Amino acid sequence: MRLLILLCCLLPGFTWAQTATLLHPAAVFDGQVLHPGWVVLVEGQKITAAGPAAQVTAPAGARTLELPGLTLLPGLIEGHSHLLLHPYNETSWNEQVLNEPLALRVARATVHAQKTLLAGFTTTRDLGTEGAGYADVGLRQAIDEGIIPGPRLLVATRALVATGSYGPHLAAVEDLPQGAQEADGVDNLVRAVREQIGHGADVIKVYADYRWGPGGAAQPTYSLEELTLIVQTARSAGRGVVAHSSTAEGMRRAVLAGVETIEHGDGGTPEVFKLMKERGVALCPTVAASDAISRYRGWKKGQGPDPQRITEKHRAVQAARQAGVTFAMGGDVGVFPHGDNALEMELLVQDYGFTPLEVLRQATSGNAHIFHLADRGRIAAGLLADLVAVAGDPTQQVQALRQVQLVMKGGVLYKQP
Repeated sequence: MRLLILLCCLLPGFTWAQTATLLHPAAVFDGQVLHPGWVVLVEGQKITAAGPAAQVTAPAGARTLELPGLTLLPGLIEGHSHLLLHPYNETSWNEQVLNEPLALRVARATVHAQKTLLAGFTTTRDLGTEGAGYADVGLRQAIDEGIIPGPRLLVATRALVATGSYGPHLAAVEDLPQGAQEADGVDNLVRAVREQIGHGADVIKVYADYRWGPGGAAQPTYSLEELTLIVQTARSAGRGVVAHSSTAEGMRRAVLAGVETIEHGDGGTPEVFKLMKERGVALCPTVAASDAISRYRGWKKGQGPDPQRITEKHRAVQAARQAGVTFAMGGDVGVFPHGDNALEMELLVQDYGFTPLEVLRQATSGNAHIFHLADRGRIAAGLLADLVAVAGDPTQQVQALRQVQLVMKGGVLYKQP
């Protein structure tokens, strides 16, 4: 506890919330609707009341935190991150997996966690350690025990790949460390899923397709039967499965197998997106990662034609919207800097035709529903006091999400005006 106090006191603006705090912003976004004139009462780790100022009475001794000009909203939920990676224009993925010591990667991740929290993201679904084993489980524990500041974590640990389909790939070198756990066939897949759950995985991530061999094109990896076995094994232990997939056939198999979300989805067809809609499978499009990788390769937005990666992403997102697919908000942060998570929401509005209100719902109540997080994502009595205040109205201007003035997680203030 002493270490927690010391670390947190080093954070800009950190204070412990009192037993009861009445937050009085200009407006409250409750996860669905904006309410001007509302206040929110926090006692301990929970929200105990939210509504018009005249209808909420704070207990004796409560303090009032005035937040003029600010909008209070549920803590944002990042749907796709890799806290143990850092941007590829700093160090390539191969270099990080093969040559960065585990201790260095974990040390970086502690900083990434703090930046994520202070950017207003109080929950993160972290989808794979990319060669760092079960380090995300330890990171989650360190946050939960108050050793380091960071968001609440849902972790996928090692992720699952078919043998030979992931990386790093160096044709002349055998037995390289891999960015995920290789497993195939009935016995090995069941064992791998159970191993990951036993080590602390909240969710199982599977690569339903990937590039086979050095420089190869993406192709399906697991059969429908294998994917179904993964889902059934995880589900029997109370875990959902998410699928990395960028080919139509990989997506089709994953959806039929019963995964909960498709990550990326660049090669999706109208038929596949129709199937996703029918089966209730959400799409996490990770447009910010595609944008970042294209920029790293020399693309200058607005100058010349868009690269194929960006064109495919636009086509896929449009087709998914036309099919009525539910969207999860997640940028694949780690490909680009942690703390810059709002980039995904900005690009969805600026380049992909979503409204600020749509992406705000995705990042709060939407992600909470998709990820089975009934205790957060909205502002209502009885839910966790995970709250963020931003300057302006984010339901009208997505850029307001860059102006984070207050961050509260579980009733503790990590940042305040």
